[in-house]
Amino acid sequence: MPSPQRLAVLQTIQQRQPVATAPIQKLDELWASDVFSLAKMKAALPKDIFKSVQRTVKEGGKLDVSVANVVAQAMKDWAVSRGALYFSHVFYPLTNSTAEKHDGFISVQGDGSTISEFTGKLLVQGEPDGSSFPNGGIRSTFEARGYTAWDITSPAFLMETPNGVTLCIPTVFISWTGEALDKKTPLLRSNGAVNQQAQRLLKLLGNTEVAPVNSSCGAEQEYFLVDSAFVPLRPDLLLAGRSLFGAPSAKGQQFDDHYFGAIPQRVQVFMQDVEHQMYKLGIPAKTRHNEVAPGQFEIAPFFEAANVATDHQQLTMTLLKSTARRHGMNCLLHEKPFAGINGSGKHVNWSVGNATQGNLLDPGSTPHDNLQFLIFCGAVIRGVHLYGPLLRAVVATAGNDHRLGANEAPPAIISVYLGSQLEDVFNQIKEGDLKGSASGGLMQLGVDTLPEFPKDPGDRNRTSPFAFTGNRFEFRAVGSNQSVAGPLVALNTILADSLGYIADQLEPKLAAGETLEAASFAVLKQIMQDHGAVVFGGDGYSSEWHRMAVEERGLENLRTTAEALPVLRRPEVRDLFARHGVLTSVELESRYEVYAEQYILAIEVEAKLALQIARTQIYPVALRYLADLAGSLQLQSSMGLSLSPETFQQVADYVQQLNDACGQLQAALDSTPHGTEVHLRHSADCIVPLMDQLRAAVDGLEALVDDNLWPLPTYQEMLFIR
Repeated sequence: MPSPQRLAVLQTIQQRQPVATAPIQKLDELWASDVFSLAKMKAALPKDIFKSVQRTVKEGGKLDVSVANVVAQAMKDWAVSRGALYFSHVFYPLTNSTAEKHDGFISVQGDGSTISEFTGKLLVQGEPDGSSFPNGGIRSTFEARGYTAWDITSPAFLMETPNGVTLCIPTVFISWTGEALDKKTPLLRSNGAVNQQAQRLLKLLGNTEVAPVNSSCGAEQEYFLVDSAFVPLRPDLLLAGRSLFGAPSAKGQQFDDHYFGAIPQRVQVFMQDVEHQMYKLGIPAKTRHNEVAPGQFEIAPFFEAANVATDHQQLTMTLLKSTARRHGMNCLLHEKPFAGINGSGKHVNWSVGNATQGNLLDPGSTPHDNLQFLIFCGAVIRGVHLYGPLLRAVVATAGNDHRLGANEAPPAIISVYLGSQLEDVFNQIKEGDLKGSASGGLMQLGVDTLPEFPKDPGDRNRTSPFAFTGNRFEFRAVGSNQSVAGPLVALNTILADSLGYIADQLEPKLAAGETLEAASFAVLKQIMQDHGAVVFGGDGYSSEWHRMAVEERGLENLRTTAEALPVLRRPEVRDLFARHGVLTSVELESRYEVYAEQYILAIEVEAKLALQIARTQIYPVALRYLADLAGSLQLQSSMGLSLSPETFQQVADYVQQLNDACGQLQAALDSTPHGTEVHLRHSADCIVPLMDQLRAAVDGLEALVDDNLWPLPTYQEMLFIR
């Protein structure tokens, strides 16, 4: 029988009922109802003002102050009509979370009366105190000034609580000296870099009319749900977001019965509540389903412009957590909340396109004839080969280290999967003899009543960290708790760099009289000869691939964050971002320092928590059980029974291992080295293995100690009871 504390939790859970949600509404009534969209602007603004705003959104450029004043008034009137009394500049500091400062529309007059006021200046610029946000050495602690500035390309929206409504305005966040202190500013810059180089290349390819080019993103979000009643008994879930201890449940995911299974009613009610709120905020939730691990689920949106998708992804994480609490559950976004079963990722589906040429990564039905696609796909191949370590660095976190390379996640070696059809096309280009491309053909099902349908020309490869999936690339190494901004910044920048390289190669060839086709295929052939080593269609989990990738192809295997983050300091990476105006060397160095500190602090918090739980909860229980066993052995001896003291010895051995591991872990925490890079290695190479040793002792005890004494909710309870 479970311990009294755990038994009380289980009784609480058994009494829970699904929480009633909002009444069903038609999608067209619900969709973006809480967003100050272009459609709402068009209805509220004078025609010339709206055209100015629309032009700025689509083509860029600065918004005139007089226009901002009119927009601010219309935005305020709309928000106030919905019950808003406050507005907030929402921004995204280097914490992977969302920040906001709320200000009232109220303005006190000289006679003591008040009016509701919101000017263009208040809309366009804010000044939150920036002293406590991570900045990586950009400024001193006493230098507190920071600015927020309205990002007109991401629409304002309303956030509702039971007590009121707040107008939220997406903004960038910069220092007094102009450096980016956030994740949005570099993303906007990287979109600008892609547009600049893509327009240049598209015109070389013969396009006379070229609309602005933008990247797009659809970020799948995996997460776990556990009943919130478990969390107070699990300090590790509460403070670290993952279970530091826990013996495997006898049943886990080995039957593959949870994946795409029937969604539990309580979870489906939660999902519907989340989606209702997402639709009101204009977030295009498209797919929901059970994931592989018990207690694990996924929500996936339709793709959007990368900047808007990034803002929406932050909102999605916020909604998942807050809505789960209302439903008596806790949403875990950690990459590996439970050992021994699948962790959670955030697959970033990424592409580029515009209004005139469409999706530039769409191969069409005959990719060998689609020169534009081949050029852009070749640019991606070159970029990933040259800057694969950078892509590993931008997904490097303490949580993701538990996942990358494990059986459910791609390896830490960054490679490109193209699928059999495209890999064959690019191999033909490499050999200098492009003949054609295989088609998928028709799927024959052998059942008269089922229709024939076209088969994709290539299968999917779930072991690839960067896979082509029809008309986009799927970056599968991103962690579930991360902002997608960092990966998108890296992808956009390496693409811009390769597009610029290809344009540089084409210009003199075309000027010398070569045909576009001959010049393009010559450049693509060189790209495949120089960078084709990054293309791999086999099993990314195999030991043979790991050996081949490093020894034969020269790819890097950066297993831990401590190995990956220093990539941000490499001269070629610093030059890449500076060359395209995305991050200055100062801004890039600040990110290295911030992310390194976050990793070190995450490991330190986990180590302290592990020591606390082991010493104050597990050790006393283990001693008590030893005493019970000793008493039982003594009683058996007095009765003339001859029973083996094997369990007593096993528990005693684990207690000794626990004590030893605690002492060594404490000593490692007390001997922190100086210097960021050496501290990173100390955390990865010393503290983490010692935590693993401590976990082995505690998990061993869980399998032996009387269940009535064990203080921590078990994996069996947390994963299967909801």
